[in-house]
Amino acid sequence: QVQLVESGGGLVQPGGSLRLSCVASGFTFSSYAMSWYRQAPGKEREFVGISNVGGSRNYAESVKGRFTISRDNAKNTVYLQMANLKPEDTAVYYCNAWRSTLYTYWGQGTQVTVSS
Repeated sequence: QVQLVESGGGLVQPGGSLRLSCVASGFTFSSYAMSWYRQAPGKEREFVGISNVGGSRNYAESVKGRFTISRDNAKNTVYLQMANLKPEDTAVYYCNAWRSTLYTYWGQGTQVTVSS
């Protein structure tokens, strides 16, 4: 059974930091590109960052220089380190695993709220 379980969300003040984790099971983690997406209230889900199988990483312009995605294939875990958080980063953050259009999975999401 495929599972992606996110954790690490919470309430943080502007300028603060959080680290999200996503633990995967039920598939060959190292063969999948792992991404983070987010969805704010009333908005569509948007791409945040990706860790590709070959090791390259890409980010949305809105988070470049503030967010870092990393993965530990031995632990089947992908991380999203978020720094200098802004109120507009408030959203539910989702983990995604992708190998093809037939093999893509989503986690249940974790809430991040940036507010003073």
